[in-house]
Amino acid sequence: MTGLDLRNLGVTLRQRQVFRDVSVTISEGEMVGLIGPNGAGKTSLMRAALGLVTHSGHSSLAQLTARERARTVAWMPQSREIAWPITVERLVALGRLPHLSPSGFIPEKDQVLIDQAIDRLDLGPLRQRAASRLSGGEQARALIARAVAQNTPVLMADEPIAGLDPAHQISTMRIFRDLANEGRAVLVSIHDLGLAARHCTRLILLAEGGVLADGPPAQVLSPELMARAFGISVWHENMALGPVFQPLEVVR
Repeated sequence: MTGLDLRNLGVTLRQRQVFRDVSVTISEGEMVGLIGPNGAGKTSLMRAALGLVTHSGHSSLAQLTARERARTVAWMPQSREIAWPITVERLVALGRLPHLSPSGFIPEKDQVLIDQAIDRLDLGPLRQRAASRLSGGEQARALIARAVAQNTPVLMADEPIAGLDPAHQISTMRIFRDLANEGRAVLVSIHDLGLAARHCTRLILLAEGGVLADGPPAQVLSPELMARAFGISVWHENMALGPVFQPLEVVR
């Protein structure tokens, strides 16, 4: 079963064509990184796929009802402001809302998923802390836990590791990769190309108004494509501990 299917997707905002003719299929078991320069349309593509912005073409998610979509895809946008002083546990529990009865009662099986998400994101010591009083990085982890608790076939996150310290950046990418290994379709937009090289099974390079490249990280992160899309030179090596990728210099 396909997790996400986009065909000839296009977005125009304020009379400017952001991208056009994007056709992408992401299946269960894939950890896909969406990369590209600022302004290429990564956020717009993800929002269009969810039916949150006007678009042309087809998205398998956008055609679902709101309830079906909430049970199919967990979405983590860039904006991470937590305004309500609810506990971290209650915030994570909100991920179960699409699956609960109107009473809001949380059955034991749902509580298990909430507890697992809290443990996965190393939030146990913060469980009863007001989420609005957490640091920016802690709030990001709490919101990722909420998306994980939603337990959907598809997970989409827009720059989920921005603002996290290096240890939590790595652990979060590992969590997403584990979720893909468990059978979910995972799509994350990411600027850290080194982490993308190490943790993603596939990369989609959005640039020049469409998909410039789509394939394994070693293929997409080639010197030629990086110079064309980002204007940078790069160093890429397969080491005993895995691939290492490093941007070097601006070349234009």
